[in-house]
Amino acid sequence: MIKEIKFTDKALKQIENLLSKKDKGSFFRIAIKGGGCSGFQYEFTFDKSKQDDDLNYQNILIDKNSADLLKGSEVDYVSELIGESFKISNPQTKSSCGCGVSFSL
Repeated sequence: MIKEIKFTDKALKQIENLLSKKDKGSFFRIAIKGGGCSGFQYEFTFDKSKQDDDLNYQNILIDKNSADLLKGSEVDYVSELIGESFKISNPQTKSSCGCGVSFSL
């Protein structure tokens, strides 16, 4: 179970919608990876298998290290002028780049 990470109804509906188009048994994975101009970036992918250290919530997988970095966060799905996307409000971030894709902790 993923604790201390909130998902808005919009995010859960969009994840459910995306998974409905994938093979049965697919998972939606959220991870934090090194990269981008500020050091870290969020990664949203699909996965067919669950790893031993994955936390699971409604077919959403987050590896333990990423979950620790996401504590206190809220995952939302937003519509903006530049398009629709998942947006994570993470209280642990110290700064983010100008384009909003990467951040530092």
